[in-house]
Amino acid sequence: MPIDVVLGLQWGDEGKGKIVDLLAENVDVVARYQGGPNAGHTVVHGDRKFVLHMVPSGILSPHAECLIGNGVVVDPERLLQEFDKLGAAGVDVPARLRLSHAAHLILPQHTMLDEMAERLRGAIGTTKRGVGFAYGDKALRWGLRLADLLDDAHWIDRLRSNLERHALALGPAFQLERELARIAERLEPARIKLRALAVDGPAWLWERMGQGRRILAEGAQGAMLDIDHGTYPFLTSSNTTTGGVCTGLGVPPSAIGEVWGVIKAYSTRVGEGPFPTELTGPEGEALRQHGNEFGATTGRPRRCGWFDAVIGRRSVALTGTTKIALTKLDVLDDLAEIPLATSYRDLKGEAAPFPQTAEQFAAIRPQTETIPGWNCSTQGIQEWGKLPRAAQAYVARIEELLGVPVALISTGSDRSHTIWRT
Repeated sequence: MPIDVVLGLQWGDEGKGKIVDLLAENVDVVARYQGGPNAGHTVVHGDRKFVLHMVPSGILSPHAECLIGNGVVVDPERLLQEFDKLGAAGVDVPARLRLSHAAHLILPQHTMLDEMAERLRGAIGTTKRGVGFAYGDKALRWGLRLADLLDDAHWIDRLRSNLERHALALGPAFQLERELARIAERLEPARIKLRALAVDGPAWLWERMGQGRRILAEGAQGAMLDIDHGTYPFLTSSNTTTGGVCTGLGVPPSAIGEVWGVIKAYSTRVGEGPFPTELTGPEGEALRQHGNEFGATTGRPRRCGWFDAVIGRRSVALTGTTKIALTKLDVLDDLAEIPLATSYRDLKGEAAPFPQTAEQFAAIRPQTETIPGWNCSTQGIQEWGKLPRAAQAYVARIEELLGVPVALISTGSDRSHTIWRT
């Protein structure tokens, strides 16, 4: 069976958690392929809201096995905290979750360095969870993996070696042996509790693929935060696009099936970085309040703006999206008219290529068209035919601009507030 994929087409926060939760009803395995605790996937079940940072959203489907792949960076302490929170809600995470031996670790020194760097270089919007520094250690080939944490004979030596490499940056107050003992003690519960969950991630998946199991790959963040293809340097430290599925899980490109691109009916962004359709006045604040646009991980207010089809088209092309899941349509219910961006022009009024730097983004102006609003509630609607005609026209225009069918529309936070068009 091919592996279907769920990923974001904007700057994250598109509503991927709900979409994974819905699709997980009909799959056997949900595998997270990149990112770390900087993600915050929100899933609503009735009156209960779950915010998942590292555990795949499929954990809320009782029949589904879950995998944290080698492309994810794992904070062992935060992961155990997530186990405890889910356990208190009746979800037995260890019974159905496995972790790749090759997943790299976020260690206390990484979060310390992240906080220092954010102060020194000026904010770019990092969550200060140590994600970038853990990926940096991985690229420099001195990172520590889950396999190292569980290696009784060499764990302390490898932890010491990593601390030695960071000692200068951590400053003169950093005492290596003291910190070594402190960090080793902090991570001892994780060494005990994660041991039984560690697997050869690719082999674990290959076995299930060979058995014909239905597998869903869950992405974090969004295509415009991809380390190679996003709005550099205001992005994340991993490959959020479809290629990250292959490297982050250990599967070939030929294994990829449907690619669900999740996109909001408007645009949001957390932190710094280019945002061509941003609304900085009352309209943006109204969208923020109506859409409850505050970060699931940090609580920071999200920047809000109109739908940007230029960003959407590029993300569709980068990811090979075959189906669109359009979220938060209901947030636009009270608007008399809804602008959306269809192209960019430079300051001379000429057609502009896709910007490659923040300065180039600042020198373009989005060209918009206006779609009539529907001025009535769509919240909770479950059938396409019951949407107002103007809402149908808005969805159809997005389909036309992106060149991909909108197969699912979310009309509210609850999993039942969904229109299926497939």
